[in-house]
Amino acid sequence: PNPSRNTNTNRDWDNGSTASSITSMAEYTGPKLFKEPSAKSNKPIIHNAISHCCLAGKVNEPQKNQILEELEKCESNHLMILFRDGGCQFRALYTYFPDTEEIHKLTGTGPKSISKKMIDKLYKYSSDRKQFTVIPAKTVSVSVDALTIHNHLWQAKRSAVPKKTGK
Repeated sequence: PNPSRNTNTNRDWDNGSTASSITSMAEYTGPKLFKEPSAKSNKPIIHNAISHCCLAGKVNEPQKNQILEELEKCESNHLMILFRDGGCQFRALYTYFPDTEEIHKLTGTGPKSISKKMIDKLYKYSSDRKQFTVIPAKTVSVSVDALTIHNHLWQAKRSAVPKKTGK
């Protein structure tokens, strides 16, 4: 008779834990927003990435605070970080519109908007490991948290500045 009593207890416990974890996820306790927060939003992920990875540390604090402020004001559900290159140096924050596949700059250093042709690599942020990993994909989607653009696009900008001559 004992083993059967155990299985019942376990079963009840499992059901209880499943039910409670679902409820706690459904309760949104953050600030009241005009729009319902979308489950697809990557804002919290981007917030963590900027705080703990891209702009972590004392030296980056002023820039980090400014970027996070812009992030909070932004109404877009999907954001992307632009890196300088594979070294994952933060350059800018962009909003991504899945319906139109448009990527527009919110704040930072980089092109006003990024087209498919400009994209070099796509990245996903892991909150557990606090690092970015390259996604082996060519198409931008809501699962992308960061991206790099082709190197020549950065250099083109620098050469546009007239060089000072020694005369």
